[in-house]
Amino acid sequence: MAKPSAATILIYAAVALLTLLLLASVPPRTPHRHRQHHHRRLKLRHNTSAASSHHQIPFDPIIADIEHRREARQWERDHFRLPHHEESQPEWDDFFDPQDYVDDEDRFNITHRIVVLFPRIDVAPADGFVSSTELAEWNFLQAAQQAIHRSGRELELCDSNGDGFVSFEEYRQSVKASPVDEMGWWKEDHFNASDTDGNGLLNLTEFNDFLHPADSGNPKLIQWLCKEEIRQKDGDEDGKLNFEEYFVGLFDSIRDDDGPYNHSATLRQAKLLFSRLDQDNDGFLSGDELVGVIGKIHHSERYYAKQQADYALSEADSDRDGQLSLKEMIDHPYVFYSSIFSDDEDEDFDDFDYHDEFR
Repeated sequence: MAKPSAATILIYAAVALLTLLLLASVPPRTPHRHRQHHHRRLKLRHNTSAASSHHQIPFDPIIADIEHRREARQWERDHFRLPHHEESQPEWDDFFDPQDYVDDEDRFNITHRIVVLFPRIDVAPADGFVSSTELAEWNFLQAAQQAIHRSGRELELCDSNGDGFVSFEEYRQSVKASPVDEMGWWKEDHFNASDTDGNGLLNLTEFNDFLHPADSGNPKLIQWLCKEEIRQKDGDEDGKLNFEEYFVGLFDSIRDDDGPYNHSATLRQAKLLFSRLDQDNDGFLSGDELVGVIGKIHHSERYYAKQQADYALSEADSDRDGQLSLKEMIDHPYVFYSSIFSDDEDEDFDDFDYHDEFR
């Protein structure tokens, strides 16, 4: 048998070397549960409707604006049938994927956004720290803008004559077509209480108060809300609440103690609170006597804004001094941007350090 030539040996050697190089370049496979992830996918949360406006409000106005534009496009598709030739011409928004935007570090850098927003939140006083009060106020402002935006879309639907205002008849006709066709909550006295200038029409501000009475600064509307609460809890229909009606229907909403239930202690607390609310000492609660606690009965956006702020401090206040430094906010970005973190792949992030991607 003939010996292989030197050229043949060199060819074999070159092939073997190339094979080894290719094998060395392939990363070793690891079990699924031990994969390392260097970046957590982000996404905007699902659409929320005007009827469920108490979901978490975006911390960042940029996120809110993206959601507004996305919701507006969907709103138009749902409620305003466009001509065929317009439907065939997609707009730029149809090609824009918000998830791609927030997943692009060059376009939406969360660390940079916190640095930009920090001085806008730290205003009372501007001392280099964000207090719970400052953060709650910031959250409330974002919530108020969100509410007025959605109220504007709702007004468009109700405003059948296109004059920019809503009459009670226009609203009554609009709710007739809704799944809940009941006028218990949406009575004419509620409408009239929202009509601050008394012209029989609601502008956007008045209509927003009409839809969100607990957040209104209109005293007439707050009084209406209290009277409506009395009406709903008033079992004997005498126009006021006795102690039993208050204890069964109202006390749990306004009590401060969330600890374990103890009947005797709870009853004592209920009686004490009842006596404080009963300002004229007649043994009954009227609508006027509920004004001071109506925010606890009907949770306002301020209530949710404070809860969101308290949660942020409990998670991000590393040194437990009751306020947030810029570093603490940067070190805990998921607390403020939790509404856009994706939960779809949480099982892949057992050992994931939430801070790594923002360094």
